[in-house]
This record gives sequence, C-alpha cells and structure tokens, in this order.
Amino acid sequence: MTEITEQHLLEKLKINFGYDSFRLEQQTIIENILAKKDTLVIMPTGGGKSICFQLPALFFEGITLVISPLIALMKDQVDSLKANGISATYYNSSQSSEEQQQVFDAIANKTIKLLYVAPESLPLLQNVLNQNYISCVAIDEAHCISAWGHDFRPSYKQLSFLKKSLPEVPIVALTATADKATQEDIMQQLAISHATRYVSSFNRENISLEVRPANDRVQQIIKFIQRKPNESGIVYCLSRKATEQLASKLKQNGIDAKSYHAGLSFDERAKTQEDFIKDETQIICATIAFGMGIDKSNVRWVIHYNMPKNIEGYYQEIGRAGRDGLPSQALLFHSYADVIQLRQFISNTGNQEVQEAKLERMKQFAEATVCRRKILLSYFGELIGENCGNCDVCENPPTFFDGTVIAQKALSAIYRLQQKEAMGTVIDFVRGAKNAAIYDKGYQNLKTYGVGNDISWKDWQHYLVQLTNQGYCQIAFHLNNVLHLTDFSKKVLFDGGKVQLTTPVEFKKETKAAAKERKAKAKRTPTAKDTLFERLRKLRYSISKEEDIAAYLIFSDATLKELEIQRPQTDDEFLAISGVGQRKLDVYGGEFMAEIRTFINEKKRGKKDTTLETYKLYQEGFTIDEIADKRDLKAQTIFSHLSKLYLEGKDIALDKFIDADTLKLVANAKKVLKDEPTLRPYFEFLGEKIPYELIRIGLTILQKKTL
Repeated sequence: MTEITEQHLLEKLKINFGYDSFRLEQQTIIENILAKKDTLVIMPTGGGKSICFQLPALFFEGITLVISPLIALMKDQVDSLKANGISATYYNSSQSSEEQQQVFDAIANKTIKLLYVAPESLPLLQNVLNQNYISCVAIDEAHCISAWGHDFRPSYKQLSFLKKSLPEVPIVALTATADKATQEDIMQQLAISHATRYVSSFNRENISLEVRPANDRVQQIIKFIQRKPNESGIVYCLSRKATEQLASKLKQNGIDAKSYHAGLSFDERAKTQEDFIKDETQIICATIAFGMGIDKSNVRWVIHYNMPKNIEGYYQEIGRAGRDGLPSQALLFHSYADVIQLRQFISNTGNQEVQEAKLERMKQFAEATVCRRKILLSYFGELIGENCGNCDVCENPPTFFDGTVIAQKALSAIYRLQQKEAMGTVIDFVRGAKNAAIYDKGYQNLKTYGVGNDISWKDWQHYLVQLTNQGYCQIAFHLNNVLHLTDFSKKVLFDGGKVQLTTPVEFKKETKAAAKERKAKAKRTPTAKDTLFERLRKLRYSISKEEDIAAYLIFSDATLKELEIQRPQTDDEFLAISGVGQRKLDVYGGEFMAEIRTFINEKKRGKKDTTLETYKLYQEGFTIDEIADKRDLKAQTIFSHLSKLYLEGKDIALDKFIDADTLKLVANAKKVLKDEPTLRPYFEFLGEKIPYELIRIGLTILQKKTL
C-alpha cells in the first residue's frame, strides 16, 4: 500500500462522505487503522464512528469485514454506503442461496470494499476468513462482548478466534458506551490487549437534557409531541405492554405512532423499523430492543417513559437523537415504581451487586439538583468545569428553602410507625388519611398522625425522595421497601440539624378549556409549510420513495438546513455544502438546485409552474441539453418535467428519448417486479446499467398506454 497522506484522506472524505474536515479524533484513528494496528474506539453515538473504519476500507486492498449485531440494520447501513458511492454488501441467514453465492462471487472478484455480517453467520464464511480476502475487521457495538457491558450478547463471545485466525489483520472494536471495566474486558475478550485506545469526548452539546416526575406522563408526552409536528422521535418503555398501550393512546390523539418489541414477529419488527427509517412512521414506542445501530440522522427527540437501569443504556439511547448535530431533546420520566421494578429485574441477573450500583447512579442522575451533563460526563471519566446551560437544572435552577420542620415531621412519622411501612403509607399517615391501610393497624391513634395534612401527597413524595437522597432515611428494598431511619436522622430529630429541600416542580394537567383553546390557536397560526427547508424535505422524501431508500441517506436535515441558508446555484457552490460529496452532487444536485431556484423565483414573481417553462422551450424545438442549459438545470430534471407533462396529456414525443430495446427491458422488469412503484428495484434488476431517467421515461410510456 502506497503512502497515504492527509490530503488523500481529506479527498476521500469529501468525495465519498461530503465532509471537508474530520471530527473529534477521526483522523488519528483512521491513520492508526491504516498502519494495521488494533484499535479500540469509544466515541459517542453520532460522533462519526462508522467513518473510522469505512474510510480506511477504501484504501485497503481486501475487504473490511464489519460485524454488526442486528441483521435488520445491515441493509440500512449498506444502503448508506451505496448512496455515498461505496461498494458494500451484507451476508446473513435471511438471504437466499443465490444471493449468498453472489456475495461470495463479489468477495472472490474483490468488487466490494465492505462486507457486513452478524456474529452468528461467521461460521458460514470460513472459506474467506483469511488474509487473502480480509484486510480489516471492524466490530461494531463492541460492548456486547462484555458481561460488564449494558447489552451483553453471548453470540459475541465467539469473536475471540478472529485474532488467532487473522493475526496480521487489524481489529477495530467500536462502541459508544463503555466504562473502564468494560473497555478492559473488550480488549481481553478480543485478544487485542495492546490495542491503541481512543476515548473521545462524550459531550453531545446539541442534546438538551430534562428529567420530570412521572405524573400524568401520557398527557405530558402528548403535549410534548404536539408541539413538534413532523419531527421523528422514540419513546422507550420498560415493558412490551407499555409500548402498545402508549402507541394506542398517541394514535387516539392523532399522532402517527407504532409499537416495537421482541414479542412481535420478525416481519412486523422489520416493517416497523423500515417505516421509521424511511419517515413513513413518525414515532416509535419501543423497548430497548429497538435502536441499536440505527443511523437515522433526523431523530429530533428521545423520551424515556421509564427510568433506564444504568447510565450506559440511557446515554446510548438518547444518542439516537440529533446525530446530524442539530438541536435535539432527551426527556426522562422517573418514579420510585420504576426503581423497584428495575431492582426486581436485577435480582434475577448475574453481577447483581454491580448492576445495583449502576442503577443507584442512574437514580442519582434522575433526582439531581445540579447540572445533569456534569453528572453524565463524569460517569464516563470526563470532567467539565462550567455548567452546560442546556439541561433543565441549568435552565431552571431549583429553589432551596429551610425544610427542617418538614423533615422532622417525616422522620417522626417513620419512627412512630416503627420503621415498618413503605413510603406510600408514611405519606398517608403524615397527611391523616382515613383509609384501611391506616385504620386497620390503628395508626390514627399514634402521635404525629395528620401533622402534615397541609401538604399535598405528591409534594410529600417529592420531599421524602429528597430526604432519602440526602441520607436522612433509606429504603430497605429487601423488606418490601419500608423506610428506615439513619444516623443522620438523629441530627435532625434531636441535635438541631438543619435540612435544605427544593420546591417541587408543578406540571399542571391541561384543562378541557385550555386544550380547546390550544387547538384553536394552532389552527389560527399559519404553519411554515412553504419554507425552503420544507420544500427540500419534500423533494428528498419524493426521491427516497423512488429509490426505495431512507430519506436521510440522500441528505441529512443538517445538510438541508445549510442548503436553505446558502442557496447554492452552481455545482461548486453545491459541493461546498457539508454532507455533499461528488456522487451526491452528480445524482441529486440538479433537482435540489432546481428546487432552490424555483423557490427563489416564485418568491420574486409569485408562484408559477416551472414545468411549463420546460414545455415552452420543448415546443420551440430545443434539445434536452439546450433546455437544461437555458434553464440552468440538470438534464435529468428536464426529463422529469417532460415525464410529468406527458402524463398530463401534453404533446410530447417521449418515445424518441428511449430506444425500443431499452423499453422492452423496462417492460419486462415491470412485469417481473409486478408494478413496483419505486425506481431502485428496476435499477438493480436491470444490472444498474440503465440510468434512472431512462427507467422513469420507460415506465411513464408504459403507464400512459394503460390509461
């Protein structure tokens, strides 16, 4: 392999990925991999891990083997590479024997640069797992190999043989979340103990962090989503039942949502995931079975309906929002019921002591009264001096007050109840409730019964949680969650100790009148449906439907935003946009620049059907290239106009642009594909030899004949 300079790397980065510069430690990592050194990469979701092995793959002589945990994600990842002009494919058990043979042929002929495979399918690749074919091995979601990790998968255990089988091939392990213990375990399990380790900043500044008590959370979620029309989001729930119930309630409120969990069939899960990736479904209510490896860049928010069991899982899940770098939100609901349920789950697993400690850290994060990002980053060993300014605590600092009297009442109640009752009964007792839990045990006759009846039930819960966090009382989980006093309790009850508490945050339930007014106001307020961003978003969606790929694989929201601001008019200007490489300029540039010019002209002189301008020039006898030159558009855009006009009945000799043999090939493909509505299956069926514009013309002629 000839010497690879920084200029070589930057050229490939721009041509194939559309970026002018590297992020974080990407360049250093890539250079280490190209030097054929084993590498461990810990980089946040959305930080650009994939480029770290995809770009070196373009320089290696052989194939880069990518081990990915989920079969359902491989097509999406391969589509992304192909959209960037990179030859890639996947191999898995869902393929037919003919498709699998095509993969082996591609490997033998060295016509692909990256091959994706699940760990379970590796034994089927024994004949090619040698240094004659493989130049690099990338193990994505590498935390799955470690029992210390938050998503351990036994199938990853077998990967230890790779270093022995391919001693001279660099192994790259990548993950977004791994504490020090997990990092060490990954390297040991993969036999790459001397690997160069790169731990990038975990700080995703574009994601705002917010935590709320789980009071009326369904209504809170509905209002949250209604304020964000057209935005994609994920709601994570602990149970399958919760995902289905929440999706149903969202649908009842006119919100496009589907549930996703392991109890659904493979086909159902695959269809739901595909609809979400392709923007056919706006919102997914899912268990944690959903999301790993999904590169969908335009997820704008993630909600946790329940508290996750550890910070690693929480961090990875919120990282699925804002991968394009645009502002995004992470909202977490928490309750003590979640903590109790999670403790029950943990009691049936290995490493119970470690998992309980991690749950405790998660609970502390949820109940914190200091900058949440500081807590999150410090967990991964990264310290920041200043508050982030982009979390709920920073934006609305809690108000502290002298809560000594409240603390004395609560702790006295625990003492009078002989430390035998859980939080709910303690609150009932201190508020003077007249229910069976109190009267059956004669608690109404005890001193301090009802001393806190001036404080609401929810506020008492808020105060008791704080007292627990500050160590003035503790929950005996092994004794049905009863509250016990601690040594700190004596300081408050007998030694004059002072206690600082925070004021509860009130989330008021929307009244029917307020809801009616909000909906009426929404109807009165014009929505920005005709912004350039919306026009480009619709064009992107239309192209994605034709090519049968996810919309974000064409251009990310961040790229569309930059197109909206810069409004490029020439190829050079378009190529200067972040996220635009040479291939995407060639394939999509014409249509997007045409849309930009149309938008600008419409704003100048009022709306006008741009296809009629093409038709006028066509009637005057100009060729396709001449029309494209006069209108400063791509030829493929002019063909698109003529196809539309032809179906509308305009006098256009469309058949002169396609020869009879090509039309027969398209007709045969149409018959075999059974009127497939998108163009990409035709493109692939025809061996990727007939351009999209000719396929469109052929299908248009055939469609007109049936009308």
